[in-house]
Amino acid sequence: MMQMSIDELRDQVESYRSDGLSTQQIADEMSLSQTTVMWLSSKETVEEQPKDIRVGWRSIAVKGARIEAISSIFCDIIEEECGEEIEVVLGISLNGIVFAQSVASMMDLEISISRSIHDDGNGHISDVYADVRGKKVVIVDDVVSSGTTMKKTIKNLKDLGADVQLCIVLANKSTADELEGVALRGLIRVVSV
Repeated sequence: MMQMSIDELRDQVESYRSDGLSTQQIADEMSLSQTTVMWLSSKETVEEQPKDIRVGWRSIAVKGARIEAISSIFCDIIEEECGEEIEVVLGISLNGIVFAQSVASMMDLEISISRSIHDDGNGHISDVYADVRGKKVVIVDDVVSSGTTMKKTIKNLKDLGADVQLCIVLANKSTADELEGVALRGLIRVVSV
């Protein structure tokens, strides 16, 4: 991923908007928080920009073997944190799905998917995949920024009767070690000092 200026980032956000992507989808595509995407979308001159770090992991994403290598580390952490009690791995759309599929395959677990539907952060646990009701679930995503998407996913799962055991991400851009009472583990913590 090449370095982009603020103007180039704004142009990219506008391009994604014209393609019909929501704020959440643009945030996923650009590995930025929704707050930063909204700031970049603003036509007004705002003095203080949000504190955000863009995490580019395309070097991993372009090769299945690299996804599997990272997923193997996820599996090790899941076993360390949860033992063998997990029943379902849930991937958050879009970028968490590839890791969740790989983890579920390696650990011989069921897979489910959470899709972001609206800019307000509400999502939907897909009915096409494993039923999460009454099951022990691990949530997988690529990046946690503010935690909004992960918190909504935890709430949606709990509302369905799932027992959320762990949230695991490639990069944790926050200082949080738990969200909504659920342990949060990142392979890498990326925070400003």
